[in-house]
Amino acid sequence: MNIPSELKYTKDHEWVKLDGDIATIGITDFAQSELGDIVYVEVETLDETLEADEVFGTVEAVKTVSDLFLPLSGEIIEFNEGLEDAPELVNSDPYDAGWMIKLKCSDVSQFDGLMSAEDYKSLIGA
Repeated sequence: MNIPSELKYTKDHEWVKLDGDIATIGITDFAQSELGDIVYVEVETLDETLEADEVFGTVEAVKTVSDLFLPLSGEIIEFNEGLEDAPELVNSDPYDAGWMIKLKCSDVSQFDGLMSAEDYKSLIGA
């Protein structure tokens, strides 16, 4: 199970990488392995400003559809268009090529309230 220590995590299995006030967000290795083969990622909230914990999209696997929850408040400024043609990147490379959105944070201090890699490992029993 890959859980990079430099990222922050949520109880809903999203990961967050912060660069200034821009957050890159995706789902964790644990989440993609639980979902199985991902066939579609839908984000219809591009250019919208949402609050933390709001649904920003869905990820569809062969057996299920799961909501994606925003870990931080802000404006969704970019969607990983590579996922339109190759949603399986979320399975094969969840922390790099399989990222989902970029967010311009409205309150970067929210980042400090997210889970560390150690806390996330405890949550999933890793």
